[in-house]
Amino acid sequence: MSTGELLSIDPQELQFPFELRKQISCSLNLYNKTDNYVAFKVKTTNPKKYCVRPNTGVVLPRSTSNVIVTMQAQNEAPSDMQCKDKFLLQSVIASPGAAPKDITPEMFNKESGHHVEECKLSVVYVAPPRPPSPVQEGSEEGSSPRASVSDNGSLNAAEFTSVSRAHVERHEPQKNSSDVTSLSLSLSLEIFALDWNFMGSCKECWQFLVKPMK
Repeated sequence: MSTGELLSIDPQELQFPFELRKQISCSLNLYNKTDNYVAFKVKTTNPKKYCVRPNTGVVLPRSTSNVIVTMQAQNEAPSDMQCKDKFLLQSVIASPGAAPKDITPEMFNKESGHHVEECKLSVVYVAPPRPPSPVQEGSEEGSSPRASVSDNGSLNAAEFTSVSRAHVERHEPQKNSSDVTSLSLSLSLEIFALDWNFMGSCKECWQFLVKPMK
């Protein structure tokens, strides 16, 4: 990031992922650090090769503007992938409320006594992003031996389920027999308790049991 008195410019290098016969763009962020309106202008050493939008403009106080630089499609790649093109961004304080239509070349004339800040930007070619590698057939074939080992060397979920069911079925008769025995014993105790309570509450029954028969 380049920091002057008026604008902060990011980045200082214009990086283009170079590809033949394809337009490539990158962006510049201009931040106005002052409470004034700041006018800017972008120049390049190779104007036929690049398109800058906007190439002139006004950045409002304490705000950010974005500039898009587009490199035209190239039919040949440089042998060493080096680029000697340069950009120059000029900035100057503008009058309050200034708009892009109010910008004139005279505003950036140093000989007229205007304070003009300048920032030089270089151009760098970088390798384009690589597409994701396709899935190799070998990786799919390599997974099949693992599946066969799993099928032959260990029980699968269905086999575990069938074993568990057979185990339960073998024990179900014992479980049912014990339940019947417990139920019969419980009913016998309840009947005995009812008889005992009935006889305890019946005085005639007790008299019949205690009084000897004539």
